[in-house]
Amino acid sequence: MSRPVTVGVDGSEGSVAALDWAADEAALRGDGLRLVYATLWAQHQLQAVKVSHEDRAGEAESVIAATEQRARARQPGLVMSAEEIEDAPAQALIAAASEADMLVVGSHGLGSVRGFIVGSVGQEVVADAKRPVVLVRPGYEDSGRRRVVLGLDVGEVKAELLDFAFDFAGRHDVPLEIVNTWHSPFHRHHEAAEEGGTASALSNAVGPFREKYPAVRVSEVSAPGRAAEHLVDAASDARLVVVGRRRAAKGSHIGSVTHAVIHHAACPVAVVPHS
Repeated sequence: MSRPVTVGVDGSEGSVAALDWAADEAALRGDGLRLVYATLWAQHQLQAVKVSHEDRAGEAESVIAATEQRARARQPGLVMSAEEIEDAPAQALIAAASEADMLVVGSHGLGSVRGFIVGSVGQEVVADAKRPVVLVRPGYEDSGRRRVVLGLDVGEVKAELLDFAFDFAGRHDVPLEIVNTWHSPFHRHHEAAEEGGTASALSNAVGPFREKYPAVRVSEVSAPGRAAEHLVDAASDARLVVVGRRRAAKGSHIGSVTHAVIHHAACPVAVVPHS
């Protein structure tokens, strides 16, 4: 039985963008769409304000009705379900993600630094979810965006990342660009050897997945510099940027590259957990 595409909804501009993206993705995959509304949103946003059970129920009903109507107008044949969960938003979404093909959540819009920001709920969900999480910014449109970009560390190649990126590119019939960066602490005459070594390692890592997904058009980029900068730049004309997040035995952790990309990339970002 296939897992649904699940989206967190709260009536905000970011959640509307996430809903549109999730509805399109669910329709493309032939999967159902599950809407999740955490009934303790108000307490999370305004912790000093007490909200009655009746007010919470009324708000949930209003938001869910509006999001269902929007999703059905966008994708009329979509199989859809909606659920109110009596919990704080991060906990509700993390639990919902475990039963989903992917979880989609909205970002908050323009931040004080270049790009966009992800609120505390989004960061908690990215850090702890057991399934891929896609972050979508308000106002995003994928028209004209013709590639998927994957950030890959050839020193720690994870099949979960490569499978997700290849599968997504194949479903959308767009090229996949796989980026690995390196930094040489030595003099410039050592850089050619460094670049050749990493390019060879990248090719070796990607080879089995080229065979597994023969229809996907793939390009490999091995470049000097910082990974986050390359990926954020690539996001300006990408449909999706894919990055990884290591599952920790205890606690939560988002690596520095993933943290930078989810805050500053101009396109949706998929964070794929891996062992």
